[in-house]
Amino acid sequence: MIGDLLLILGPEHRRRLYAYLGWVSAFGVLQGVATVLLVPFLEALFAGDTGAALTWVGVLAVAVVAACVLYYVQAMAGFGVALVVLTTLHGRLGDHVSALPLGWFSSERVGRLSRIATGGTTMIAGLFAHLLTPLVVAVVTPATIVLAMLLFDVRLALAALVCVPVLWLAFRASASWVGRGDALDDAAAVAAGNRVVEFARTQRVLRAFGRGAAGHRPLEDAIDAQYRAGRRSVWLATAGIVIGGFAVQLAFSAILLTGVYLVLGGTLDALRMVALLALAARFTGPLAEVGDYAGVVRIARNDLGRLVAVLREEPLPEPHWSAERHDPGAVEFDGVGFGYEPSTPVLRDVTLRIAPRETVALVGASGSGKTTVTRLVARFWDVDTGTVRVGGADVRDQTTEDLMAQLALVFQDVYLFDGTLEANVRLGRPAATDAEVTEAARLAGVTEIVERLPDGWDTRVGEGGTSLSGGERQRVSVARALLKNADIVLLDEATAALDPENERFFTESMRVLAQRSTVLVIAHRLPTVVGADRIVVLDDGRVAEVGTHAELLARQGRYAAFWNSRRRVRGWRLVGTGEPS
Repeated sequence: MIGDLLLILGPEHRRRLYAYLGWVSAFGVLQGVATVLLVPFLEALFAGDTGAALTWVGVLAVAVVAACVLYYVQAMAGFGVALVVLTTLHGRLGDHVSALPLGWFSSERVGRLSRIATGGTTMIAGLFAHLLTPLVVAVVTPATIVLAMLLFDVRLALAALVCVPVLWLAFRASASWVGRGDALDDAAAVAAGNRVVEFARTQRVLRAFGRGAAGHRPLEDAIDAQYRAGRRSVWLATAGIVIGGFAVQLAFSAILLTGVYLVLGGTLDALRMVALLALAARFTGPLAEVGDYAGVVRIARNDLGRLVAVLREEPLPEPHWSAERHDPGAVEFDGVGFGYEPSTPVLRDVTLRIAPRETVALVGASGSGKTTVTRLVARFWDVDTGTVRVGGADVRDQTTEDLMAQLALVFQDVYLFDGTLEANVRLGRPAATDAEVTEAARLAGVTEIVERLPDGWDTRVGEGGTSLSGGERQRVSVARALLKNADIVLLDEATAALDPENERFFTESMRVLAQRSTVLVIAHRLPTVVGADRIVVLDDGRVAEVGTHAELLARQGRYAAFWNSRRRVRGWRLVGTGEPS
């Protein structure tokens, strides 16, 4: 656990943890020493030696005062480390997560990350502020007392040592049961949380099918599962606490019976036996606290493990400096193979070169790998085999900042931040002038949106852009790409659901982008396909055909079949039956 704590604090704060643990250990030792001093004091008191008793009282008072000072010092050190966790962990977690490949962000992991960033962080800070001290003291103080008992009576000390493995096994079982319950509860809570978010986000769909107020079965099942997991967690925690407490009482009874046996056998003085019982009580007292804290510590350790698991996820490796780019605007796939799962390849030996300022349309059936191609250009994942080059350099040999500076991305799922309309457009290039923002907005059709919004550019669009329609959100996304003026534009056209007005602005934006950038577009509209300089047909993760519209039609291959099917769909129309209504 100490190794995990060091990882969370980071190299710059490790000395603070070591110092804190040192102060806590010193406090535990001194507390044990103060307890040991009770033996000579009680022996002198029982023997009627008042002078010696007073002397030991003075020594004991000094030890107690010193222990109080150390307690304050270690407590402040613990609070200091806890404050470091609260003030730096979210930043470190955010920096690390931002470097992970996007394939890591499944819905289950995002839900767990949310819990870690809220309750988990607070729990770990509390570990330093409140839990580590009694845990360390509960080990160091009894160890100090056992060593001291060796000086007074080896037999009682051995009796205490024999109890240690029994106590260790009991506490291990107790913590394990509590930890199992917490793990079940956490998994159920994550699942239920994800279902709650799903229920909120899909209200339009649920209400369209009459399920908005009638309940959502997956959510109800998740809540029931969370209830069952919580009940089982309580039973496991109760059993763990009981077994830990029983083991402590058993240990004290064993030491007591050993002392009584020795006194009855005449090999141990009764007065010393009474004095040593004070040590035995202090030996088992901190251990009883371990039993009390074992469950809480195990829960904190589970939170710690979940956080450490995120921090140990390997980010995409990144060079310190980018390789020289000798072919700006070019995109090249050289024998690329890739799969989101090792056993399920999505792309197979894809080789393709896109020249600067060339417009290439990707077409193919759903699942053929079109979107994956654009994601690999942006290095959302690393390829399994082969090489992806942007600007003439391997994307793995470029820093994220330098690679993304060459790219503008417009995908199907447009996300707008809960800020002003202007701020969302300026995301493409925050340092752009007002004139550049206005021109990008005009080309993308955002100006028309601005003119009819109550606060114009200062209108807040809501989380995810909920105050705008889907077509309007896409216009904003295209305006971002225009404003960025990148060498390469990756475009998932997604215009099937656009109305004629939004489609008109989209077409004009495409024309401008093609004049100044390399455009790689996942094409759905026939005009976009025909207007491309080249068309790449993907089939089952492979490049099936490459050529112009005329060339591919002449081959009568997969593209011709695609084109003819689209033409037939486009020609569908409703006709009357000729019968009077």
